[in-house]
Amino acid sequence: MSRFSLMNCNRILYNLQRRPVALVQRRFIHLSSSRTGAASQQVLRHLDQELDGIRESGLWKHERVITTKQDSRIGVAQQDSTILNFCANNYLGLSSDPAVIEAGKKALDEYGAGLSSVRFICGTQTIHKHLEQQIAAFHGKEDAILYASCFDANAGLFETLLTKDDAVLSDELNHASIIDGIRLCRASKYRYHHLDMADLEEKLKDAQKFRHRLIATDGVFSMDGDVTPLKEICNLADKYNALVFIDECHATGFLGETGRGTDELLGVQDKVDLINSTLGKALGGAAGGYTAGPKQVIDLLRNRSRPYLFSNSLPPPVVACASKVLDLLMDGSPLVEDIQSKTKRFRSKMTAAGFTISGSEHPICPVMLGDANLAASMSEDLLKKGIFVIGFSYPVVPMGKSRIRVQISASHSVEDIDRVVDAFIDVGRAHKVIP
Repeated sequence: MSRFSLMNCNRILYNLQRRPVALVQRRFIHLSSSRTGAASQQVLRHLDQELDGIRESGLWKHERVITTKQDSRIGVAQQDSTILNFCANNYLGLSSDPAVIEAGKKALDEYGAGLSSVRFICGTQTIHKHLEQQIAAFHGKEDAILYASCFDANAGLFETLLTKDDAVLSDELNHASIIDGIRLCRASKYRYHHLDMADLEEKLKDAQKFRHRLIATDGVFSMDGDVTPLKEICNLADKYNALVFIDECHATGFLGETGRGTDELLGVQDKVDLINSTLGKALGGAAGGYTAGPKQVIDLLRNRSRPYLFSNSLPPPVVACASKVLDLLMDGSPLVEDIQSKTKRFRSKMTAAGFTISGSEHPICPVMLGDANLAASMSEDLLKKGIFVIGFSYPVVPMGKSRIRVQISASHSVEDIDRVVDAFIDVGRAHKVIP
């Protein structure tokens, strides 16, 4: 190292000791940007133009910073008081339940913060195996396997299970994680029109030339709150010798009489072969996903699924929180009926007021508006009234179908439901959405 370079290093170390972190960060950012090559500058200019276009079209995604735990009432940065939260996936209100939190604290003391390893090396604890057994029992399946997220579960399933000799048939509005998971596999790919059973049947007929056929669908479609016609799908699967896979992220824990999900709601629990779902919504709200199904499939995933083999184990506190929620549900929780009644109240009152609500009888209640700027403006005005909701626009939803997605939780009171409806009526009239 030259004397000049050594002097520079000493000067940097001296500055690190004397200057606030933010000033040091700005200094290094400046040094880094000043050395950026012509190609990098060209890319950054292009990105600036693209970002400006996103802002101008009203599609910019603003992240509101929450200053409290997730609950029906939350603190938000730059707000003087707590506000009503109507945009979380906390369907059963259990992410802040004292018993669930206590289970996580206990696991933190007993099992540590994390395993620092993948499952098959030294990352499996007794609580992981116990939770997998609970999940399998909850869904009435032989076995289950945990992932870091349901996105990972969807990424790991299709590539492992299907080959070039097989075919997969996917609803065109399936979640991005299903679409990405299917892209990874070598199977022939069919995409059928949303909820269109006639189109699915035509594609199943064509897919008879392949060894195995797998129908893949969301149980509930998260942007619209509509439920897949699972009974009809299962009938077609029987007719054309196909397997049925459902993603239950927006159904597990609260849909159906006991919260088992879409298959329970529609009476086909014995006909669905594979279920992927999440621990990050109704089941504690932390993180994690899973696949439940036949033991042979789960065993294959443990040996071949790349997201499972190459990702750290779920942290013990996350596992314990989800396990506690399943304990509550297995004992029969009144929260399932509670969220269903509050959902009906919100939907009926909003429809009576003149709003168009997508989906049917599901806690996901999209208030359809069409225009992205309108959705963003209304959500900001609702925030001023103490209601936390978010406008959804492209690419999260199709162009021209922007909306405010309201999500009901069992932790909301009846008064909360009525208050948010009144706020929507006031803001909707101000924006001339309703008379």
